[in-house]
Amino acid sequence: MGEFEHLVLLAVLRLDQDAYGMRVRSEIADRTGRDVTIGAVYATLDRLAEKGLVTSTLSDPTPERGGRAKRSFHLTGAGIQALNQVRADLAKMVQGLRFPLPGGSR
Repeated sequence: MGEFEHLVLLAVLRLDQDAYGMRVRSEIADRTGRDVTIGAVYATLDRLAEKGLVTSTLSDPTPERGGRAKRSFHLTGAGIQALNQVRADLAKMVQGLRFPLPGGSR
């Protein structure tokens, strides 16, 4: 799983029932300071759906959205398993390292 896919999955997890494209984008921007495009978010969400890590549902159209439906995303069991695996792998990789790393800016 790539770093951005990981961030998108974490945003979907954090947002729970409110995980739709613009909210995922905002969550990533607010927490990481990265200015990501909505196109990158949707492309990643589509890729994660193809991998079976997320599913999506469409809401009923609403007048506030000009009669358009909202597409919400949800983690699958495989998505939760993938996040847990990445977290465990990262924990093992950083175990015993001292921070800040030598040669880095302090």
